Amino acid sequence: MDVKKLSSTDAAYLAGLIDGEGTVTLSRKHRNENRQLAVTISNTEKPLLDFVLATIGAGKITGKRTARSNHAPSFAYAIYNRQALRLLEQVYPHLRTYKAERAALILRDYLALTPRNGKYSENLLRRRRLFEATVLELRPG
Repeated sequence: MDVKKLSSTDAAYLAGLIDGEGTVTLSRKHRNENRQLAVTISNTEKPLLDFVLATIGAGKITGKRTARSNHAPSFAYAIYNRQALRLLEQVYPHLRTYKAERAALILRDYLALTPRNGKYSENLLRRRRLFEATVLELRPG
């Protein structure tokens, strides 16, 4: 599935959700793997995340474990790699937090530093690690 073309209203709304309830990050699924681009939105309102999934047309929703019985069930929408890049291309102009800086770096450098076959030369791997550190250093404040 590919990411749908968003209206400017939907792109702005999704950017607000990402700014307020989401992440733009490079994460690992497994300890020894390279980091991959992830855009996530967490919320206790599953219908909201159902809307996000339907609007974007790609990604998935998972349930999160509740830490205590008095906590409301929580859910997370997530989209990864090139699909996440396609989403960022559309929502980037509307982001207003440090996540806009992260998105700008990712949009500029992610594809050049992420070979599709996963094979990195020493030089490319060194540049990739520097890119990851630079992105992850961008934090609120």
